[in-house]
Amino acid sequence: MRVVVAGASGVIGTPLVSALREAGHEVLRLVRRPPVTPDERRWDPPSGMIDESALDGADAIINLCGAACAEQRWSPARKQELRDSRIVPTQVLAMAVAEHGIGTLLNGSGIGYYGDAGEQAVTESAPAGSGFLADMDADREAATAAAVSAGARVALLRTGVVMSPTGGMLGQLRPMVSAFLGGRFGNGRQITSWISLADEISAVLFVLEHDDILGPVNLTAPEPVTNAELVRAVGKTLHRPTPWVYSRSLLRLAAGELADEGSFVSQHVVPEVLSRHGFEFQHPQLMPALAAALVA
Repeated sequence: MRVVVAGASGVIGTPLVSALREAGHEVLRLVRRPPVTPDERRWDPPSGMIDESALDGADAIINLCGAACAEQRWSPARKQELRDSRIVPTQVLAMAVAEHGIGTLLNGSGIGYYGDAGEQAVTESAPAGSGFLADMDADREAATAAAVSAGARVALLRTGVVMSPTGGMLGQLRPMVSAFLGGRFGNGRQITSWISLADEISAVLFVLEHDDILGPVNLTAPEPVTNAELVRAVGKTLHRPTPWVYSRSLLRLAAGELADEGSFVSQHVVPEVLSRHGFEFQHPQLMPALAAALVA
């Protein structure tokens, strides 16, 4: 297949491009600067411009665009930036799919869609929750409407916490634990639904290559853990104790609103669609996933 990837330079996008090529697909990467390699094509989401040569003959578009949620405090300006970095590119790409008759759009989303679900297990059929992340992910998914209306196959990739040492929750936990500052958040009973980076990449390819998968798809491992279990496992992997307890008030002081939705929500998200279609996880359990991320 000829696959166009937006967000190709990120934590997920970079290894995904390599995996796509290893699987025999032709890959074009959308960039917002002048192209410097033969596989790059220029686009500018705010203006709606995409190099036509990227779209001609394309079989699928994979959209992974989105500024990192946990890098800065959530000021009103930052929250708008997070929304714009996701929703605007999605609208532009969905219109491109519709106008060029591209058959497939895999659109990035997140399990933030479900909000704080407590201990209840949620599948792809669960409704949207409440909160900034839930609203943003719901609006990002709604922005694919033009592609859906045109009859394209649209899959919404609701990704959990990706176990990559270079970003996300693990990227923040690793230096804390390494510095002997590891500890649970509050009572530590909030559930974290995670996925290894290898399984994230494999799952995206799996969805791409299975024409009968469309709509929401939870990209999470089948065995979520509590926050206390996660921190303890990171400590065990790095050979560090994790005795501390970080209160909500302390984390709110450090991170503001981000602490509430990033550290204290509980999300037991089940990968029902992947399981039903026979996807096999390389890392269904946390400790091997952490070893692959932190020790290799």
